[in-house]
Amino acid sequence: MSERLRNRTALVTGSTSNIGQAIAEAFAAEGAHVVVSGRNAERGARVVEGIRAAGGRADFVAADLDGSPEASQDLAGRARQALGGRIDILVNNAGIYPSPGTADTDEKTFDQVYGVNVKAPFFLTAAVVPVMADSGGGVIVNLGSWIARLGVPRGALYSSTKGAMETLTRAWAAEFAPLGVRVNAVSPGVILPPAPAGAEPGPGEVMMKGTPAGGVGTPEAIASAVLWLASDEASFVHGTVVDVDGGRTGVAVVAA
Repeated sequence: MSERLRNRTALVTGSTSNIGQAIAEAFAAEGAHVVVSGRNAERGARVVEGIRAAGGRADFVAADLDGSPEASQDLAGRARQALGGRIDILVNNAGIYPSPGTADTDEKTFDQVYGVNVKAPFFLTAAVVPVMADSGGGVIVNLGSWIARLGVPRGALYSSTKGAMETLTRAWAAEFAPLGVRVNAVSPGVILPPAPAGAEPGPGEVMMKGTPAGGVGTPEAIASAVLWLASDEASFVHGTVVDVDGGRTGVAVVAA
């Protein structure tokens, strides 16, 4: 353990499972006091218990980020209290992925996806940045997605929200730099748990065939990139989207 985040505090949304959990665990392993946040208190408690068992510091703060300013502001306030008055790092990870086709998407689904994926991090960031500025600065890392730049069937709604987050990353980097707040993003590729031995490859595995990586990625791979962006090692990195996608968007894929 190098303790790259020693004496830092961090709020990671959607961190009761998968990528968010891996980020929270990586931050805690590097010395940060982490607020694990999500809707499921049972899963959140398990993540916190695991972090504490490994010698890290973590607390769970329940939140249902529906896109309302009130929900985001409430989380910011309770997280700040749990972290002793400071939030040094914010990771906007929480998101949902309904994938109906465009013609099959009703207004309720559209508003829900944009509420969780765009409005919630927008208003959470708006609430957290003044806290960071009061403490001398901070770091924000957003989660984008490879399909924001490489179209896939039935991905229009979700990918458009991730395109919005990547655009906000650049705009916020310019807006908040004078306050001492760095903003960047990570764009994950296909991230899946290991498939059972002998299982037929699913759509995710198929989409990664022919890439330099040759297969799907792990939550830990994304967490490593987010950790780097959150650390002082990336102090000269502003407004950047780091692709962690096995080469899916940057390299020509040759069908096998």
